[in-house]
Amino acid sequence: MPSINLRSLLLFSAILRLLLILYGEWQDTHMEVRYTDVDYLVFSDAASLMASGKSPYERTTYRYSPLIAFLLIPNSMIHRSWGKFLFSASDLLVGLFIHNILKLRKVPENLCTCSVMVWLFNPFTFTIGTRGNCEPIVCAMVLWIIMCLMNGSLLQAAFWYGLVVHVRIYPIIYALPIILVLDPFHFRSHKKPALTEWSSSNGRSAQNLSSKNTGAYNLWVALTSMFTKERLMFGLISGAVFFICTGIFFYLYGWEFLHEALLYHLTRTDPRHNFSIYFYHIYLHYEHEFSVIEKLISFLPQFIVQLALVFRFALDLPFCFFVQTVAFVAFNKVITAQYFVWFFCLLPLILPWSNMKLKWEGLSSIFIWMGAQIHWLMWGYLLEFKGKNVFLQLWAASLIFLAANTFVLIKIIFRQRFSPLFKQLGPESSKGTTKHE
Repeated sequence: MPSINLRSLLLFSAILRLLLILYGEWQDTHMEVRYTDVDYLVFSDAASLMASGKSPYERTTYRYSPLIAFLLIPNSMIHRSWGKFLFSASDLLVGLFIHNILKLRKVPENLCTCSVMVWLFNPFTFTIGTRGNCEPIVCAMVLWIIMCLMNGSLLQAAFWYGLVVHVRIYPIIYALPIILVLDPFHFRSHKKPALTEWSSSNGRSAQNLSSKNTGAYNLWVALTSMFTKERLMFGLISGAVFFICTGIFFYLYGWEFLHEALLYHLTRTDPRHNFSIYFYHIYLHYEHEFSVIEKLISFLPQFIVQLALVFRFALDLPFCFFVQTVAFVAFNKVITAQYFVWFFCLLPLILPWSNMKLKWEGLSSIFIWMGAQIHWLMWGYLLEFKGKNVFLQLWAASLIFLAANTFVLIKIIFRQRFSPLFKQLGPESSKGTTKHE
């Protein structure tokens, strides 16, 4: 493993993605089932409309920021696969960011390499970009925000956070842990924060999940010193970026933009192709308006779980992001396979601190998660392609999939060595921190 360097990994990964893009062109031409994601066709049509001076929302089902369509304008000028190359390049950039984040925390090169490979050679990840899905861009932005915070670049982190929430609304769940970690005991503006480095001596005792060793004990401190300079700066800048971008596109495209790009995702219901436990209820009542009580019931479990995870693990920021995202996806009203990429990009950041052995715990967790997903897909196939009435079985498969996600998440939490991203700074240690250049 040490003989495999990052450059070789990225080169091999780039060749693999190039071959998949070329293969996708062939499959789209010669086979009934297309390789290209249907969303990519929507992106391309919206980009073509934007290039001709029209609204991208004239394309039915385009429900993204106009920035995505803008990035794909070369699809109609250079080549229709431009976007796939752009998304795949972002995919490689995620691998590079994973390596850089781990090296900042002094993780050994062999562990960095293994962690990067978990992203670069994951079938979910290398197909998502080559099929034309935009999620790798969002993943790269999320990791860049973590890097900016680690380097003490608060303004950059705030700018990119406001932008990524505009592009894709789900990173809003990271706002609270970021605010909590920006306390004066760990983060001070104009000073590069002291990072907690990886150490092989971090034994089981270092990751005990008692409140003493996690971020839970900081709740009172966080609440009593909420309005610090760093937190106000991050909130104001990120909020300004979000509202400026939203305001510009609202001026250009009106209420149609606001509904399709933002509000739709807050109220979205999907009775088909959906891993969510709410699938069957949504299917039965799809023609009727859901009551406020029903909406609240579906939202409350997600909200409560998010709060519990944030106040428990906020100081270990990458791990907090990971568990938040897994829980957010698992309890969401709509779950599609592309959502899994949201937490796959964070998984490599926590692996060096995991006590879970690949054999047997790791493999069993992988097989449980994959088995539950394949089980759901079997019933989905019978429903969608064979027209069989298997709605109850499909709903039961969604419950099993939620149970599998919960089981694997709990296993990961209990096998994780809690490691705060930043060292606690006292009056003496703050003098020793290096000034941010």
